[in-house]
Amino acid sequence: MNDIYLAGGCFWGLQQYLDQVRGVNKTVVGYANGPDALNQDDTSTVTYEQVCASSGHAEVVKATYDPSVITLAQLLDRFFEVIDPVAVNQQGHDNGVQYRTGIWWTDATDAPTVQTALRALQARTTGPLAIESGPLLNFCPAEDYHQHYLDQNPQGYCHISPVVMAKARATGHLTGLEYAVTQQSDTEEPFTGPLDHEFAPGIYVDIVSGEPLFVSADKYDSGCGWPAFSRPIDDTMLTELDDDTIPGRHRTEVRSAGADSHLGHVFTDGPADRGGLRYCINSAAIRFVPLEAMDDAGYGHYKSLVN
Repeated sequence: MNDIYLAGGCFWGLQQYLDQVRGVNKTVVGYANGPDALNQDDTSTVTYEQVCASSGHAEVVKATYDPSVITLAQLLDRFFEVIDPVAVNQQGHDNGVQYRTGIWWTDATDAPTVQTALRALQARTTGPLAIESGPLLNFCPAEDYHQHYLDQNPQGYCHISPVVMAKARATGHLTGLEYAVTQQSDTEEPFTGPLDHEFAPGIYVDIVSGEPLFVSADKYDSGCGWPAFSRPIDDTMLTELDDDTIPGRHRTEVRSAGADSHLGHVFTDGPADRGGLRYCINSAAIRFVPLEAMDDAGYGHYKSLVN
């Protein structure tokens, strides 16, 4: 297991968010990178009252993660999703030096990864980043009542939006490949997906949200190496975006309308007798529900489309 220390506003919300991230095995909230000693009798102890009185410490989450499941670069990408990277001493409605953003490490080999991630973030961000980074100077665990506060107080204050938190919960069960495809617009290798040659009757749903997307009646073997469909169940279930990430090749990206998961691309080389479209979809982005399980899974009203 590896450790990284992340500051991103109120540590209640950041801890609950990181607890949803697959590969993060343990989190502890505390105070870090302030003066070494505040109490004459116990130099290792920092209190919430002292931090709120501008002691100079930041509210921090110590995240212990499994690098075989999630890399530090991937974990930082998740962290960047829930912070305002240019806000100085502020996140959400919280203001003060304790709410500053930061990334601190105890292993010097993490430094290049953090610096690379910050450079990439700066390249896609308007304005200078306000994220501190460097070796951890000190860390004091917060009081017991702060640990996993929102699990004990579900209605407690959280500066991370409910939509983002719900998405974190939904994606928490994903494998590394499923997360990379649906959340980072990656593509699985052709002919490797388990659903490429699945042609049993059933329905295909978003692996993140479970929203219905395609049925087996519209699936065909295109030979491209990914599951191919001639049409979605309904056009409103998908969103289409211009994709020019490959120089000189314009494509149309397909995403689920509800969860905004990246699914794949749509092309105009599909069967003419089915409308001429080929929805080329990653196996890692969808889940197959066989016909006999559709009632129990809540998709019974789509059985007529399958038949």
